[in-house]
Amino acid sequence: MPSFPSLRLFVALGLALSFPAVAQDPGPGFSGAYLAARHAGAENDYRAAADYYTRALARDRDNPSLQESALLANMGLGEFEAARPVARQMQGLGFDSQIANMALLVGALNDEEYQTVIDGIDGDLSVGPLVDGLIRGWSLVGAGQVEAGMAAFDEASKTTGLTAFGLYHKALALALAGDFEGAEIIFSGDGGAPLRLTRRGAFAHSQVLSQLGRNPAALELIRTGWGTDLDSGLQALADRLAAGEKVPFTQIGSVQDGVAEVFYTVADALEGEAADSYTLIYARAADYLRPGHVDAILLAAGLLEKQKQYDLATEAYNRVPAGDAGFPIAEIGRAAALSDAGKREAAIEVLQNLAKAHGGMPIVQITLGDSLRQADRFDEASKAYDAAIALFDKDEPGQWIVYYARGITHEREKRWDQAEADFRKALDLNPGQPQVLNYLGYSFVEMERNLDEALAMIEQAVREEPDSGYIIDSLGWAEFRLGRYDDAVINLERAAQLMAVDPVVNDHLGDAYWAVGRRIEARFQWRRALSFNPEPEEAGRIRRKLDIGLDQVLEDEGAEPLAIVDDRG
Repeated sequence: MPSFPSLRLFVALGLALSFPAVAQDPGPGFSGAYLAARHAGAENDYRAAADYYTRALARDRDNPSLQESALLANMGLGEFEAARPVARQMQGLGFDSQIANMALLVGALNDEEYQTVIDGIDGDLSVGPLVDGLIRGWSLVGAGQVEAGMAAFDEASKTTGLTAFGLYHKALALALAGDFEGAEIIFSGDGGAPLRLTRRGAFAHSQVLSQLGRNPAALELIRTGWGTDLDSGLQALADRLAAGEKVPFTQIGSVQDGVAEVFYTVADALEGEAADSYTLIYARAADYLRPGHVDAILLAAGLLEKQKQYDLATEAYNRVPAGDAGFPIAEIGRAAALSDAGKREAAIEVLQNLAKAHGGMPIVQITLGDSLRQADRFDEASKAYDAAIALFDKDEPGQWIVYYARGITHEREKRWDQAEADFRKALDLNPGQPQVLNYLGYSFVEMERNLDEALAMIEQAVREEPDSGYIIDSLGWAEFRLGRYDDAVINLERAAQLMAVDPVVNDHLGDAYWAVGRRIEARFQWRRALSFNPEPEEAGRIRRKLDIGLDQVLEDEGAEPLAIVDDRG
């Protein structure tokens, strides 16, 4: 699938850089449905918005702003059948709407009315130059005009300046027509702009190579893109290729699949560049035109998560079949949506069940470990990380985060020797990693062990991330523990600027102020710390400091008294 600058994409799609989320007020005396619709639209609550905009349209059926907002809501739900009557009404009233045009074209494509689509694009049903060109190409193929369709793909590339898009879809259309030699010329980059290797592109290209009797080249293509770390779908394809099977071309099985691929291609490219609500309707269109398009379902679900529509995201993830290669990713996404919706235990249950069925995938065990760790179930989390690490064939730099996470769970369970070993392993894999340096260094400071090494680690972490309030707090606290109170004040003041409402940072700054004799400011910081809801144990200690002062608290705890130690030479 092609890669390109975002500005060119917007020009090619004919998009504005923003998308209307709510309708204009149709006037005084309007029913509560309008206000409810506006609120639902602003919250990206597609289901409620579709309902309320439908009610509002019953009162003001010819309002174009209400109509377009109703279209966006229904298309965001994937309910294109509900959108079509509204789009037809807008067309009948002469309103120019890119969203309405898209709804009408998607409806006609779903009905395989390819000549109607061609006539519409040649007329006034534009969705934007890029989509128009690609849809026109596929519709011509669907209408039996294959050569004209190929010419339309070429023209789309020239018109939009996004050559790779047109070439990618031309290659798919050639392969669908059985011209694997022509498709391979394009996929290999010999036909113009090189195509960026994506998972879907790899499937298509590998199947084309296999049809040409070039299974070794197809295997090399997969290895180049993914090495040996393949998901179940790619692994199954690689196994068939390695066995010498002539793998059929199934990535695109019909013209309908091709037009669905247009909308998915655009949605994938728009993600992060356009409003999520706009990108979503392209993903929904792909799924509508090719029901069960797993990549489109996963993309839509992720977009819904970003818009905090967790129930809709969960519904989308649930549609991925258990036997599909994308199922583990869907379940991980479903667990994330449940967790974000406040259903943490349900999320953990999803991941535990996934681990039973797909426990041989490191990402499954890692995600389960992360979820358990976030629920403070540290011992169980350690076991999940153990299972993940046992699956590693060899050390890789990216594995540092798993050892780091397991180090945290060991540390929380008071298994310090194991925690330290994991932190040091993480640093072996990723030397200078600031999070690990900070956590290990801060832990040493809290235990009053290896203070010189701890300070060196934290100073290195600060150099890596000079604007991290957490790390600067650790540096200031290490300096405090070493008796370098003036230096500690400077860094803890900086940390408090970066993390003004963190109770630990404010508490630390209060201690540093007390150590340099600034007692009024110390008490002020401790009161601030209390206002930010510290952990109960810490809150009790802060109250004691306010009552009797830090010196007496340290004495009562049997700790060393404050003393200035100048070890800077």
